[in-house]
Amino acid sequence: MSERQEIVTKACQYLQQIAGSGVSITPQTNIAEELSLDSVKVLDLVMELEDEFDISVPLNLMADVQTVNDLVDLIEKVISENDDTTG
Repeated sequence: MSERQEIVTKACQYLQQIAGSGVSITPQTNIAEELSLDSVKVLDLVMELEDEFDISVPLNLMADVQTVNDLVDLIEKVISENDDTTG
């Protein structure tokens, strides 16, 4: 499984836990509009993903995140930047 696919899978799993089983979540799902997540739930999601991938996501970058794909792009970017500074 590619790193991106792993991030997509984990993000969708966490969102499914937050949103409930009656909701279908895809990479195109709009996190705020379709899932009706408030800022606290979004922060919970980010913290779970930070723990999962051992990263720290700057909260100011979360303003541009609309969809699951946007979130995955951001996580990939943070992981890549961490790799650049540590490797």
